[in-house]
Amino acid sequence: MDEALAQNLTAWRRHLHAHPGLTLHEGETAAFVAARLREMGVEVTEGVGGHGLVGTIRRGGNRSVGLRGDMDALPIQEVNPDLPHRSTIPGVMHACGHDGHTTALLGAAALLTADKGWAGTVQLVFQPAEEGGGGARAMIADGLFSRFPMERIFGWHNWPGLEAGTVAVHERAVMAAGARFEIAFEGHAGHAALPHLTRDPMLGAGHCIVALQSIVARNVDPMQAGVVSVTVAEAGSAQNQIANRAVLKGTARWLSDETGAAIEAGMRRVADGIAAAFGLRAEVEFKVGVPVTANHPAERDLAAVAAGAVTTVRRDLAAAMTGEDFSWFLAEVPGAFVWIGNGPGEGGCELHNPNYDFNDAILPAASGFLAEVAKRSLAGG
Repeated sequence: MDEALAQNLTAWRRHLHAHPGLTLHEGETAAFVAARLREMGVEVTEGVGGHGLVGTIRRGGNRSVGLRGDMDALPIQEVNPDLPHRSTIPGVMHACGHDGHTTALLGAAALLTADKGWAGTVQLVFQPAEEGGGGARAMIADGLFSRFPMERIFGWHNWPGLEAGTVAVHERAVMAAGARFEIAFEGHAGHAALPHLTRDPMLGAGHCIVALQSIVARNVDPMQAGVVSVTVAEAGSAQNQIANRAVLKGTARWLSDETGAAIEAGMRRVADGIAAAFGLRAEVEFKVGVPVTANHPAERDLAAVAAGAVTTVRRDLAAAMTGEDFSWFLAEVPGAFVWIGNGPGEGGCELHNPNYDFNDAILPAASGFLAEVAKRSLAGG
């Protein structure tokens, strides 16, 4: 990659960091991306699944491939006061590196338009609402794969703690399936000094928080990965009243369908049993957000070969229990998802941390990988 393009990528990434678009509010980001693509002469289709857009590069041939970058930011207040390109939007920041993912895909577009040595069609998928907003499914519902045919699709995520620019390719599972759960206990309210006249949902909720940990510890194969985390507890409004309702909320993660089924079944069993023990009623809501992000074998191996032509490759890293809605794309067409090292994660530079900032030095490697995997896919790799 020439120095001029590298400098442009850094400028673009820092502009996006300073002007983040919250999930489902990525209009300004999408407009910026569309403008840069049109400057390159790329055909642009906007408004795909909300603020999503697709850039299409046609170069004859019968084959096609998709490359994806996500665009949305998080509702986190940035605490990088000395950063020249810090967020200008209060309470919103790119704390997961989607500004870098978007920019790297723009860089791949620049590399591909300048390279005349390939044939086929590349679909550049700029996705909104990855952070729990259903962006991948919205684009699919809006005809992503019928309107913009692609035989394969590839994506990536920056990874703090992995050496900068190194590409990690997993054998199968890359990131976990996830669900958000809500468990409500209904009791009978009354005076806190007369507990015998009540049915205390707080008592049930307290026992439930502890008992939920038995699901993974005693119901899931210890060789399989699973997580159940209670993160919110809501009940009551007065210190001298026993409330009539207590609600627990949280998240569950898993790397196999069998583990996910065991977690949901265990959660319903625990809630019903505790409700029966304390004279309460229990309601369980279990909403799956994303399936397991799992690489397809041929595309996984192609991604590793393409990455090796650009940078260092590792194939020894374990999957993470974080979720990624690129998994919905992989359920529709074959593909692979890789990590690219963002460098050291010390000093708060971890994903979803208010001190996070994307490492601009990895943009050439990320853009180069995307362009290389597209060309090799189109060549029949």
